[in-house]
Amino acid sequence: MPFRTFVDSAGREWEAYDVIPPADERRQYDRRSDAETITEDRRTDGDRRLTVGRVSALMAASPQGWLCFEHRQDRRRLSPIPDEWAQATDRQLEQYLDSARVAPALDVSAPDGSAAG
Repeated sequence: MPFRTFVDSAGREWEAYDVIPPADERRQYDRRSDAETITEDRRTDGDRRLTVGRVSALMAASPQGWLCFEHRQDRRRLSPIPDEWAQATDRQLEQYLDSARVAPALDVSAPDGSAAG
């Protein structure tokens, strides 16, 4: 996973890195939907994978991965990942940043329930 830092034209320092889901999470279909593949070990209960929920939906929307940009609480994602982004100039990275979508803020809480930071 390449990791870059760069400074945008407003003087803000950003971190940029790519996220590529593991091959086993890049499913393009639901294995349980094909009636011909029903076996003795038929699983009719809920999905038991650890990556169910928000992460799976993100991976389904961008199965080839995405480029992340972070500056403090500001997080953005760009998909698909531009070729050769790790060798891009700061200006090129800022252009990628400008076309990236805002990502939801992380809800990071300390074990006692207070906000971490």
